[in-house]
Amino acid sequence: MPELPEVHIIVTDLKKFLPGLQITDVWTDIPKFKKIKKDVIKEKILKVERRGKNILIGLTGGKTILVHQKMTGHLLYGKYKRISNSQFSISKKTKEGNKKWEAVEPEDLKDPLNRFIHLVFSLSSGKHLALCDMRKFAKVIIIPTEKISKEFEKMGPEPFDKNFNFKKFFEIMKNKGGKIKSVLMDQNVIAGIGNIYSDEILWLAGIHPTKKTSGLKEAELKKIYQSIRPILNKAIGARGSSYIDYRDAQGKRGRYQEMQYAYGLKGQKCKKRGCGGIIEKIVVGSRSAHFCPKHQINYK
Repeated sequence: MPELPEVHIIVTDLKKFLPGLQITDVWTDIPKFKKIKKDVIKEKILKVERRGKNILIGLTGGKTILVHQKMTGHLLYGKYKRISNSQFSISKKTKEGNKKWEAVEPEDLKDPLNRFIHLVFSLSSGKHLALCDMRKFAKVIIIPTEKISKEFEKMGPEPFDKNFNFKKFFEIMKNKGGKIKSVLMDQNVIAGIGNIYSDEILWLAGIHPTKKTSGLKEAELKKIYQSIRPILNKAIGARGSSYIDYRDAQGKRGRYQEMQYAYGLKGQKCKKRGCGGIIEKIVVGSRSAHFCPKHQINYK
């Protein structure tokens, strides 16, 4: 699932292209998205923002498109062409997917993992904003712009917010029960952190993923807090993690999977200098957790 770094990158990319463009048409082959067209047709795009893992596309008419990409979704911007009915297989399970749109440019949109196109916004520039989503779990809804704050009133603070200091982090953590891995992933606690970056943050902080937040000392919490922004910044600098199917807004892979410390590295030597540990994988709250048993403090 795209997390804060991946969503931040897509939003940053789309900010370069979308503002000022008008939505001229909408196509989808997913029934739940059919009603979108009447709400957005002929509206102009004003801005693109992020809240947690959500993409917010502000429109004229007091409307906002809210996109949560879920597990396999990613928004793509470029030039597409419609494939006629006679040109694609009627089977929905071909090796090429149920291909109804073909990417023209940029070239990276032609990556095979960008082929699962299920929602397309045609734009006044002659280009398109497309949702690629292999598993079709993505959420796309239209909400009144004035209700955005209410939509996220229960969401936790943004890690890069200037008001997100250690004092605030300490208060949040000491009042929250549960294992630290699960707590970091709770969007009502902190916005945007998921499975990949919770592993990475705890590796850097040297904290075991199953340690209870109630048992963490102030010094341990400070290590976690001081690891959040460096990990997220490193991932943003690497253009996100394309561990499986994430791509940026123009179809390019990220590079953070080439520099991960823990996530997905089960059985590999720990990268901490002089550690000598071997990365292990366990399940915490139904999610995988990767950690080094040697330098990450054990919960016992």
